[in-house]
Amino acid sequence: MKKVTRRTFITTATLATGFALAVQPISAKVITTNSRGLVAGMVKIPVKDGSIPAYRAMPSTGENFPIVLVIQEIFGVHEHIQDVCRRFAKLGYSAIAPQLFIRQGDVLRLSNVDEIRKVVAKVPDEQVLSDLDATVDWAVKSAKGNAERLGITGFCWGGRITWLYAAHNPKVKAGVAWYGRLVGDKTNLTPNHPVDVASSLKVPVLGLYGGKDTGIPLETVEQMRAALNKNNKSEIIVYPDAPHAFFADYRPSYREKEARLGWQRLQAWFKQHGV
Repeated sequence: MKKVTRRTFITTATLATGFALAVQPISAKVITTNSRGLVAGMVKIPVKDGSIPAYRAMPSTGENFPIVLVIQEIFGVHEHIQDVCRRFAKLGYSAIAPQLFIRQGDVLRLSNVDEIRKVVAKVPDEQVLSDLDATVDWAVKSAKGNAERLGITGFCWGGRITWLYAAHNPKVKAGVAWYGRLVGDKTNLTPNHPVDVASSLKVPVLGLYGGKDTGIPLETVEQMRAALNKNNKSEIIVYPDAPHAFFADYRPSYREKEARLGWQRLQAWFKQHGV
């Protein structure tokens, strides 16, 4: 039998359809966006050590689309993240969500959240930022994307990455971070957290947080606010009654009012900053 190398694994990896096993059962309030008028589905993004799967959605006609990087939760690029991409495509964006954990493991097929966390804990920030650079390059060359109109948004784990990528790539026009962790221990894999890059941040980022988020204390939100460069124009909004993952319509944490307001603010933020 031919040996399966790490490079071979990520090159042949695909995205699962449906929701991650760990998020069952799915809420009756789940939002489903159709793909009529869109080009939507899995693509391969060339990266340094092979290629990684990603979900892409964009209008079926036209070109020079503004680009939005959609960054996953710990559950990977499952149906919810894919649906968010289709929502962006319906607004005229080329939206791409790369599977950023695939080298460390396939979290979509894990049913235990603790096992998923073990996989996620092995993911280096350096790898993630490099993969996102490659995704932007692919979007411009292969998905009719406009490099001058680049935005990023992410949820939970992806919210933290949104702050970090905005600091990493000054070509990003704007970011929107949904309840991403702001502080944490520095390690070789995670040398910086959003609060560490706040003072040097040049890209305007809108942070959307829940006042009843038990995993992200409000004092860390205030710490981030204090650390932000006042000339940067970033903002943080806290919805007092919202828990963590209030945008996740497939989970019990979903809060329709706050999710709708956040989505409206995201669109206005992107428009304001040229995405």
